[in-house]
Amino acid sequence: MFTNQDVMELRKKTGAGVADCKKALVETNGDMDKAVDFLREKGIATAAKKASRIAAEGIVLAKVEGNTGALVEVNCETDFVAKGDQYIAFVDGVAEYVLKNDVKDIDQLVADKNQETVEATAKIGEKIAIRRFAKFTAENGIVESYIHMGGKVGVLVEVEGCTCAGAKELAHDVALQIAAAKPLYMVAEEVPAEVVEHEKEILLAQIKNDPKLAAKPEMVIAKMVEGKINKYYDENCLLKQAFVKDPSLTIEKLVKTYSDKMGKALSIKRFVRFEMGEGLEKRSNDFAAEVEAQMKK
Repeated sequence: MFTNQDVMELRKKTGAGVADCKKALVETNGDMDKAVDFLREKGIATAAKKASRIAAEGIVLAKVEGNTGALVEVNCETDFVAKGDQYIAFVDGVAEYVLKNDVKDIDQLVADKNQETVEATAKIGEKIAIRRFAKFTAENGIVESYIHMGGKVGVLVEVEGCTCAGAKELAHDVALQIAAAKPLYMVAEEVPAEVVEHEKEILLAQIKNDPKLAAKPEMVIAKMVEGKINKYYDENCLLKQAFVKDPSLTIEKLVKTYSDKMGKALSIKRFVRFEMGEGLEKRSNDFAAEVEAQMKK
């Protein structure tokens, strides 16, 4: 039905204990997403986002030249190789290619770089896979990148309005924000209706499972849910997030502050955040043995 690795993964996603994770997987027949919801409904897990599994090794790398920026993720098999000069040079070449060429999608990029990938794989001795890329070109603004933890996280952001020093400073601050706070959307209106409904279902289940809250009037419960949904927007929508350098400001207010200071109508046009390996499954490691030992206690 499920493995010790699944228990470990659920624990990483939710922060819940081994026994609770095991019970959740039993109750949901090993369905990982349902198990996360089960733990949240019981009030054991509080994560609002579905944490993706950090699986493959590799790096995220960015290149910016003029008003154009590129962000790429290339995966390999081991962290040792990911830190090697040959591998980093290959990834740098992929980013340079994206920056300088009109690449329509990942299939084209993989095809265009296929021969070089094969050669790099032979030289390095590990499977190498070009996974994804993003490319922004600003018509009237700044493209800024930020790479965190030596390529574990990468951000590309475009600030529109002018190419002045203030716009670049704002773009840098916003890139740091995105790396640290992991926004999923720009504004609340971008959050899909099905995501909002799913969050409401989880919140109502949490209230139902809390004897102190379940007896409250429906109107009070509705207000509680509304407040929690607004908090979800605050945490997951970039413009509503508290600025990591100064929590008294939201990012929306930060943009206005810069706009007023520069005398320009600045705005954040778009952004992308890559976290190396998210969504890919890593080979089993010693953590599985650790979980197995805990399960036997």
